[in-house]
Amino acid sequence: MDPEGVSRTRPNKKDSWKTLLTLAYQSLGVVYGDLSTSPLYVYKSTFAEDIHHSETNEEIYGVLSFVFWTLTLIPLVKYVFIVLRADDNGEGGTFALYSLLSRHARVSSLPNCQLADEELSEYHKDGIVASSDNSFGSRLKSTLEKHRVLQKVLLVLALIGTCMVIGDGVLTPAISVFSAVSGLELSMSKEQHRSIGLYNIFHWNPHVYQALSPYYMYKFLKKTQRGGWMSLGGILLCITGSEAMFADLGHFSQLSIQIAFTFVVYPSLILAYMGQAAYLSKHHVIENDYRIGFYESVPEKLRWPVLAIAILAAVVGSQAIITGTFSIIKQCSALGCFPRVKIIHTSSKIHGQIYIPEINWTLMLLTLAVTIGFRDTKSMGNASGLAVITVMLVTTCLMSLVIVLCWHKNIFLAICFILFFGSIEALYFSASLIKFREGAWVPVALSFIFLMVMYVWHYGTFKKYEFDVQNKVSINWLLSLGPTLGIVRVRGIGLIHTELVSGIPAIFSHFVTNLPAFHQVVVFLCIKSVPVPHVKPDERFLVGRVGPREYRLYRCIARYGYRDVHKDDMEFEKDLICSIAEFIRSEKPECSVKLEKLEDEEKLTVVGTSSSNLDGIRLSVDGTDFKEIASTSELKEIRPATEKVRKRVRFVVPETPQIDRDAVEELQELMEAREAGMAFILGHSYVKAKRGSSLMKKLVINFGYDFLRRNFRGPTYALSIPHASTLEVGMVYHV
Repeated sequence: MDPEGVSRTRPNKKDSWKTLLTLAYQSLGVVYGDLSTSPLYVYKSTFAEDIHHSETNEEIYGVLSFVFWTLTLIPLVKYVFIVLRADDNGEGGTFALYSLLSRHARVSSLPNCQLADEELSEYHKDGIVASSDNSFGSRLKSTLEKHRVLQKVLLVLALIGTCMVIGDGVLTPAISVFSAVSGLELSMSKEQHRSIGLYNIFHWNPHVYQALSPYYMYKFLKKTQRGGWMSLGGILLCITGSEAMFADLGHFSQLSIQIAFTFVVYPSLILAYMGQAAYLSKHHVIENDYRIGFYESVPEKLRWPVLAIAILAAVVGSQAIITGTFSIIKQCSALGCFPRVKIIHTSSKIHGQIYIPEINWTLMLLTLAVTIGFRDTKSMGNASGLAVITVMLVTTCLMSLVIVLCWHKNIFLAICFILFFGSIEALYFSASLIKFREGAWVPVALSFIFLMVMYVWHYGTFKKYEFDVQNKVSINWLLSLGPTLGIVRVRGIGLIHTELVSGIPAIFSHFVTNLPAFHQVVVFLCIKSVPVPHVKPDERFLVGRVGPREYRLYRCIARYGYRDVHKDDMEFEKDLICSIAEFIRSEKPECSVKLEKLEDEEKLTVVGTSSSNLDGIRLSVDGTDFKEIASTSELKEIRPATEKVRKRVRFVVPETPQIDRDAVEELQELMEAREAGMAFILGHSYVKAKRGSSLMKKLVINFGYDFLRRNFRGPTYALSIPHASTLEVGMVYHV
């Protein structure tokens, strides 16, 4: 038994290994689908036009050597053994790296961050300790926090990597499926009997293993020169899917991916490429048309089954990158860097399995356009190669900062990391960029469009929040109105949605100066995202008072991670009311004195959801949950003063510790207000550039941000609120 009286059993090692191996098996299809389809087009893209065969096999051996060492250094060493360790509490991807950096340095793009958010348990990770004040990491952290320009550069860098992943989500289905179905042409023609797999090596050229020596890379570049350098863009395609492996980390575990890649995927890929090279080394002179595809080495009798498997593998590989795109879009949207979209959770058990209809249709249309426009794997390969290597360069840059700021390692290790891997990737990047006019412009164009959408949305959101902060109402103005706020207080709860985490929003002053009545209980609700994957239920709410106790004004901040699933409206309302009631019960009498005369001194208390706080106040509406709650002897029932309402609300609170009389009265008034019903007040903003703004700002705000705001979805909570209980307030924001 532990100190809390709860028995704990040690996990069964057999069960844990079984779970681990199951995850490793599942990751083969979802994570490595893209990597496994690369042999379909790597050799064909490499030998397209830039280099040709010779009787000495130096070109074939050189390409195989490049493929072997590229697969070894980038996916295996860099991603599997280094980058996967830089997860954001189990989540991976370019934006997860940015979120990880935001937790260790104040570089977050979120305008409504609070010091209380840094106390979330998700912010603290085992094995990470504070660095010395005199270390280089501390000086770098201070520099990033002081200079806004550097923060913008870091954000743009993360967005570029994210946009390139989205671009890869367009190109990967096109090139994978196109390459898979290209076997139809060969399947309908007569070819010699050829072998695949390990047999291919022993049958055609057992000495092909000699090509694994890096010496053949030197001989390849020396002989082919510029043509060989340009062919690196085709060799690069052997590592497509490495970034998807990192982006889909949240679906599995770090160790399961390492096991699957090291013991299954990596050796299988190496043998596949060696087998193709062994076959080509004996047939390149005979076949003068240089049609070097995967299906050339497949026996004629097995070609149809292999074709079917290849098409299915291409579909799985395409789905892997599309799923990663969905995850990245959700992360960006939650952190205010992408317009709101409809997110459908396809699994009740696994939070990461989501579907975004708008993005899915957009990817489909763009993929069809790319396929119809190019009609060959060469141009598609050029486009896909540039997208892949750009993401990898961004990951390398962000990882060097993670090594210093998050892992608190020596700066020398970060420099070695960026110089070693950055040099390799820069070589491939230059080879891909040289083919800009031959298809590589496509990911640049796509990424530019998505980057503009992201940055315009982020800029407009940030400016809108700045306007809210500058125009919020002071506490002193509220105190001058008195307990009645200068109006008649009617029964019920007024729920005012605001993005402010402190102060009183301007729409409240608009109400009290233009309407003759307001609700007896007012709650300023802020639903905000924090730069962590998940927020634990017992840390969900921050609750405090706005003004003195007799005003019955509360502030409630609901915090969600960018991978959290939002509850339905009824369950959320229940948690919200219970969190306020628990705050009233647990508040110390001396804390309820008028401490909020200055808005910066608002005292907020961390309160969990009703399901996480088993020893706290429970809510029963129309008897629901009441029989189960009342059966506990340590709980007692608090009834409201009236019974003449249709919906009966009861608070069941623990007998200990005792609560004072004022708190009991406040709880009774809160119950009466909840029985009377809740009204939702939503702000409907029209953002316009103020007079004197530059032409660029007017274009961004008046056209770009306004277009996105009108054509994308509104806040998630606004969709589930009953229209009969909703009141929208229109306001013009001159930013």
